[in-house]
Amino acid sequence: MSAEITLFVNPTAGRGRGARVAQPAASALRAAGFCVRTVSGADAGDALAQLRTAVREGTGAVLAVGGDGMVSLALQALAGTLVPLGVIAVGTGNDFARAMGLPVRDPEQAGRLAGEALKEGRIREIDLGRVNRAEGAGSGTWYGTVLCSGFDSRVNDRGNRMRLPAGRFKYDLAMIAELAAFRPFPYRITLDDGPVIETEATLVAVGNGSSYGGGMRICADAVPDDGLFDITVVGDCTRATLLRVFPRVYRGTHLSHPKVTVHRARKVTLEAAGSTAYADGEPMGPLPVTAECVPAALRLLMP
Repeated sequence: MSAEITLFVNPTAGRGRGARVAQPAASALRAAGFCVRTVSGADAGDALAQLRTAVREGTGAVLAVGGDGMVSLALQALAGTLVPLGVIAVGTGNDFARAMGLPVRDPEQAGRLAGEALKEGRIREIDLGRVNRAEGAGSGTWYGTVLCSGFDSRVNDRGNRMRLPAGRFKYDLAMIAELAAFRPFPYRITLDDGPVIETEATLVAVGNGSSYGGGMRICADAVPDDGLFDITVVGDCTRATLLRVFPRVYRGTHLSHPKVTVHRARKVTLEAAGSTAYADGEPMGPLPVTAECVPAALRLLMP
């Protein structure tokens, strides 16, 4: 095992904030006897290229510093390798860290526990989702939490187009705007190469993890090492029904609603005109997409 640990820091964090947030974790790791190297970059593409180089050169572990977006970026370099991932969860949502029982917004503790896990071999092999567009180009994009489409992706689309207001409030405004124009989507869903399911749905979420959006437990019963996705289909709700069901998502109790259906499958293809897909909060592009659950694709440092 290499004594070097790579801190993977958000290259877009303003005025060096990413590096400052990483310092308590770096100090804890150095105190435990590790050599700590920081990888960032001019932008996400540059940062990922540098991380892939560190992985090829044999770093002992990678600790992603930030939120689910940084974890998602790190997955693109670590999936299918023997290099384990640790998470210094200091982002907004931190759904990946919460689902895995990792510390949230405590970089010193997260760094200390990651060092202990590496020394003691406390590593959990977990599944990852891999998303491919219909044309099948490339090797796909990896994700760890939830792929979403439908109403929630429309909210994301609208929020991303809004320049003001800043922060999460613009997504609240985007949700209100989308509700005003809300219509269910005609979906075609294929599970494990089975027959096509044609249905009207408000949204479809494909969960390797249980939650997205900072604690919305849309796939509340998903287990990240069972080799299967949990696919939550919210049916053809009216606006009034959607407003009643939505608050239950934070507790995961929406799964018992008659308009909600859960499937389990290794692979799923989603088709719906006018809907895009997001995975780990990152845009995947318009449907159709195919997501495959890849067993034991990631080695994760555990407390």
